[in-house]
Amino acid sequence: MKIQTVALANVPPQPWKNGGGVTRELLAWPEAASWRVRISVAEVTADGPFSRFEGVQRWFAVLQGDGVRLTVDRQVTELRIGDAPHGFSGEAETACTLLGGPTRDFNLMLRGALGTLRRLSGATEATVDATNLIAVYAESARAEVRFGLETCLLEPGSLCWAVADAPTPLAMRGDDLLWACLALENTP
Repeated sequence: MKIQTVALANVPPQPWKNGGGVTRELLAWPEAASWRVRISVAEVTADGPFSRFEGVQRWFAVLQGDGVRLTVDRQVTELRIGDAPHGFSGEAETACTLLGGPTRDFNLMLRGALGTLRRLSGATEATVDATNLIAVYAESARAEVRFGLETCLLEPGSLCWAVADAPTPLAMRGDDLLWACLALENTP
């Protein structure tokens, strides 16, 4: 088990096909061509539809800007900075409307994995099961993540992640963190 890190500033932006923004892919696990876990940060500059992803569970959280209105299969949810991440099916017909200009958003997509995305502030401790992938993103402030005996100091705009090979204690400390805990075995 080894903690790996990636800084948003070191990942080149990839423009969307529809011209509505750009995405920076922070993690595609186990590999980009056949990912089961994909984490990215998108800069949304225009209203428009989301791409459909069959068999994918999606999570979305606003990092910067006035927020968005997501319409997922005709169900409307407004999301702003500080709100809990919103989970929805990648197969759903999804449209995004900006509430006051461009936004920066965190995206988690799962294919053949189960999990959740939570927003945290302060100190949090947990025990992670074997074969779980843990990812922590620090948006606006430094953070400290201790995974077993290894410690990672995260700068703002950075992601750290690791896969547990045994039940492992996890401790996180920081403001404005996004934490994904993902089960990789015995899932569809």
